Amino acid sequence: MVISKTHLLLVVLLPLLGSIIAGLFGRKVGRAGAHTATILGVAASFALSAHVMWQLLQGAAPFNENVYTFFQVGGIDAHVGFMVDKLTAMMMVVVTFVSLLVHVYTIGYMAEDGGYQRFFSYISLFTFSMLMLVMSNNFLQLFFGWEAVGLVSYLLIGFWFKRPSAIFANLKAFLVNRVGDFGFLLGIAGVLYWIGTLDYATAFANAPTIRDATVSPWAGLEWSVPTVICISLFIGAMGKSAQVPLHVWLPDSMEGPTPISALIHAATMVTAGIFMVARMSPLFEMSPAALNFILFIGATTAFWTGLIGMVQNDIKRVVAYSTLSQLGYMTVALGVSAYSAAVFHLMTHAFFKALLFLGAGSVIMGMHHEQDMRRMGGLRKYMPITHLTMWVGTLALVGTPFFSGFYSKDTIIEAAAHHAGEHAGSLVAQYANFAVLLGAFVTSFYSFRLLYLTFFGEERFRDTHAHGHDAHTHDDHHHDDHGHHGAHEPHESPWVVTLPLVLLAIPSIAIGFLTVGPMLFGTDMLGHEKQLPFFLGAIEVLKQHDVVAAIAAEFHGPVAFALHGFKAPAFWLALMGFLLATLLYLVMPEWRVRIKRAMALPIRVLEKKYWMDDLWIGGLAGGGVGLGKLFRKVDTGLIDGVAVNGSAGAVGLVAALVRKLQSGYLYHYAFAMILGLVALLALANHYWL
Repeated sequence: MVISKTHLLLVVLLPLLGSIIAGLFGRKVGRAGAHTATILGVAASFALSAHVMWQLLQGAAPFNENVYTFFQVGGIDAHVGFMVDKLTAMMMVVVTFVSLLVHVYTIGYMAEDGGYQRFFSYISLFTFSMLMLVMSNNFLQLFFGWEAVGLVSYLLIGFWFKRPSAIFANLKAFLVNRVGDFGFLLGIAGVLYWIGTLDYATAFANAPTIRDATVSPWAGLEWSVPTVICISLFIGAMGKSAQVPLHVWLPDSMEGPTPISALIHAATMVTAGIFMVARMSPLFEMSPAALNFILFIGATTAFWTGLIGMVQNDIKRVVAYSTLSQLGYMTVALGVSAYSAAVFHLMTHAFFKALLFLGAGSVIMGMHHEQDMRRMGGLRKYMPITHLTMWVGTLALVGTPFFSGFYSKDTIIEAAAHHAGEHAGSLVAQYANFAVLLGAFVTSFYSFRLLYLTFFGEERFRDTHAHGHDAHTHDDHHHDDHGHHGAHEPHESPWVVTLPLVLLAIPSIAIGFLTVGPMLFGTDMLGHEKQLPFFLGAIEVLKQHDVVAAIAAEFHGPVAFALHGFKAPAFWLALMGFLLATLLYLVMPEWRVRIKRAMALPIRVLEKKYWMDDLWIGGLAGGGVGLGKLFRKVDTGLIDGVAVNGSAGAVGLVAALVRKLQSGYLYHYAFAMILGLVALLALANHYWL
């Protein structure tokens, strides 16, 4: 059984074809033609991706071939090619499945939008870009996909380009990602310079030759070459996967339509950094310093950004900060060398987080484009399907035993605990262990807070019509067409919106249970028979770093794992978060006023997001603008005014003086000759006589 090159080309090119049809011929084919072409393209891509995964599961050899040579210069080759193993195939299936459901969902969500065909073109182009990224077999193609998803993300966040907040958000996302991409490019340059190739397989095979290599940026300082390469590559991942301090773009990206929040900022693009580090595991395993750096950044993101979600009132921003926190969990897994646990959480998270984002979008539609949860309440009787599927997504997110999120999240928490036990003297390891544990409480609190404010309690939307609008974010550029929100009863969304919710709810419940044994612990689905590791050949871990193998020794099947989860500290912390949210938002809502008064300062810090936006916008961006103004003054005043204009003025002054000596009068010249003769005689008297 051999994986076909033609099949892989079709996986990539069919979404691109759909994007071209919708984008360039949108007016000719109309709305139906645009969504039909893109949906058929992505559906076929998903079917082919699933077939490739099935072939690999049946024992087919991984595919690694070049399909086109881009250039050959001085012994350096650049190709377009595919490396398809189980890690790639898993990403292909997740990307195309979530993308397919988002395409279907978009038919209902964007039904009233004037940019309908353009939107379908963009999301299909994004799917093509993401597939090029995950299927690449070399660093150049990886960089192409990396930048392409960034570009399409920019276009989608600013899709409603007449709204200033959307334009600000897409510029912010684009520029912050450029900071990360600069590091990423340095990392790729480091691989090319020290290893001498852009091809993955060759680079990984030759990586041991640089294990002990060092570089001296200046005399007396030596850096490990693997550490320099890995940290540079990870800085790229920090931008794309929104890790502190390059996380500030992701919450603002909620200005884009909800379908892209699910597609880009939950399931696919933001996980590109996680996938990249897992793919580069042979390099990262050579640098404990880089892994420690990754662990610290991931732990900081997992806990501290989750805290901000506790005080958000915009339904999409709560889910956005949840995404930041969960990306932090994945990064912690990378930092403890649990790469398989990171990509396993990537997969389960893609389903339940896409479900939560699309569920939030369904609520926004049902509430006629209202996003402030303080204006909702009591929606469960109006939107029963959305309500139930949001419960499924929430239970998966908080790590409820037997739900998909439990298996992946609990494995990461166990891995962090094992790593902390092995490195008792490491402050970073202890910090990461506490961060992921406390993060379970924080995640549970803001998740159930969202459910209670949206679906339970009194119907606060009825007061909106009387009191008008407060200043808050809307998710639709044509919300004014609807008048005041309170003028309409909430309603369940159409089937093109609710069907994707139901289809995402199924893997949100079951995918973890069915795959935790095969994907993480090398057993069958029930945890009985031992099998070859799922990611064998795709992910490399040194034996002394293999925390997943240590956890596997205690794995006795998904049922036993879930039952053990009820005794774990993470479950009890999540239960405390649930009980606190229930107390404050259902049982004793009047207590919230007292707590807000008592905790005014920490709440203020969280509402200001630790002033990170101020640091980026007012500090770094503002400092850059201020520096530019200073240089402009130096340029116009000193360089142009003194150096350029001053030298020209000096020449003019000298010329004016000299010109006056040439008067044309004979007696002036005679007088000058007499003065010259007197001067010569004086000199002669002084030196020679």
